[in-house]
Amino acid sequence: MTINFRFATKDDLPKIVTIYNQVIKLKNVTADLAPISVSDREKWFDASSHEKYPIWIITDDDQVIGWCSLEAFYGRAAYQHTAEISIYIDETTRGKHVGTQTIQFLATQLKQRDLQNIVAYVFRQNIPSMTLFKKQGFEQWGLLPEVAEINGRHLDLAILGKHFD
Repeated sequence: MTINFRFATKDDLPKIVTIYNQVIKLKNVTADLAPISVSDREKWFDASSHEKYPIWIITDDDQVIGWCSLEAFYGRAAYQHTAEISIYIDETTRGKHVGTQTIQFLATQLKQRDLQNIVAYVFRQNIPSMTLFKKQGFEQWGLLPEVAEINGRHLDLAILGKHFD
């Protein structure tokens, strides 16, 4: 398995949207998480600063298996030099350490962007993701109780963070 990261282009957007919609459909989310249309994603892509906060496509032997990005929070002093991590990895890659490689890749990107903290949002009941982030040294920095409903269950959203020296 050869995992590679490359910059996303506008041509990748339908793949990203498809991946995102599959997550929504798979999880049967009934709360605020509605699928994003391709045109909405294109507007967002056009308005983003790709040089400073790019989106990367994760590939395995040239097949798209996920995507990741960093988005900085500069609005409040508490979030200075902090990036939000956004990762989606196709579930067929479980057990192949793609998540670990992706987090390590994003950590190296922080140094190039004057960012020292990563914040990740994970449903607390998503044990594999919580385990992955905790193994990578993330700590729970906060909790948003019952922010979503999936299959009739109310879920807490954990805010996980890590400081990089």
